Amino acid sequence: PVEVISNAELRVGFLGRLGRVFKEKAKSDIQLLFSGFSKTRENLAVVDELLTYWNLSDSENILDELEEVLLVSDFGPRTAMKIVDGLRKDILKGTLKSGPDIKVALKRIIVRLLTENVSSTELQLGQSRPAVIMIVGVNGGGKTTTIGKLAHRFKNENVKVLMAAGDTFRAAASEQLEVWAERTGSEIVVGEGSKPRPATVLAEAVRQGLEQDIDLVLCDTSGRLHTNYNLMEELRSCKRAVTKALPSAPNEVLLVLDGTTGLNMLPQAREFNQVIGVTGFVLTKLDGTSRGGCVVSVVDELSIPVKFVGVGEGLNDLQPFDAEAFVDALFP
Repeated sequence: PVEVISNAELRVGFLGRLGRVFKEKAKSDIQLLFSGFSKTRENLAVVDELLTYWNLSDSENILDELEEVLLVSDFGPRTAMKIVDGLRKDILKGTLKSGPDIKVALKRIIVRLLTENVSSTELQLGQSRPAVIMIVGVNGGGKTTTIGKLAHRFKNENVKVLMAAGDTFRAAASEQLEVWAERTGSEIVVGEGSKPRPATVLAEAVRQGLEQDIDLVLCDTSGRLHTNYNLMEELRSCKRAVTKALPSAPNEVLLVLDGTTGLNMLPQAREFNQVIGVTGFVLTKLDGTSRGGCVVSVVDELSIPVKFVGVGEGLNDLQPFDAEAFVDALFP
């Protein structure tokens, strides 16, 4: 007998493949990434100067200077040391014999730190609809804009998107999200009454997603300082409400990190992960600051993958993360 696959099943299979679709497109958008990292590239151009004059007898001094360059580019002390120690071992073993060899090895070590101990950098959208993504982070990091840009990407792949305006603290947040919903042709659920509870709004959105045959629910949450206990507890209740409405949800909890904060993103990431279980990072505002290295430190310390990188203000400037492309963009 011929197996009949329903439209709903086809949509689920398609959602499962979306991460891969995005990844392939990221490779073709590499130029955007390069322009976004111009400042970090300037800092790291010193690496080429150091390695041009490399010779074995002077390797310790050069490795010390290399560590310094990595620290200036916001690779944290622990990560910078790990990278340089890896190079030192290979130099002592005799496998690296020239400056170009060392540069290739340097890039390879950084790619490994970004990929080795993490789950996939592709979005994991599960086997049932709707897929649910929660977006979390501190105030001003770019959560609402990230949701808009994500919705734009999904809509380009013919995904039916529903936004949930779960940021009920900031008066303008719902209006801002409504503008994005309109721009991207997405549905939206907004809380009712003067003080709607965020958890209620998110649960309602997931329920509507189930009823209306929606592919993806994007949940906005209130920006909160990672040091504020009550607000972090509320984030827990938001996640519980989403899971209660749909046991397989959320499929992803993406933490938006502002690239301009450099290594300050580490304690933030630790705290959010402890409270809510972060599945991936979205790095925003990496356009033109010299903070590219902090990305490597956060992934190295927490073993959580970067899923997207924001390299500008345009609708298409949220790029799916590709570790090799990222490292090529950092090192000229």
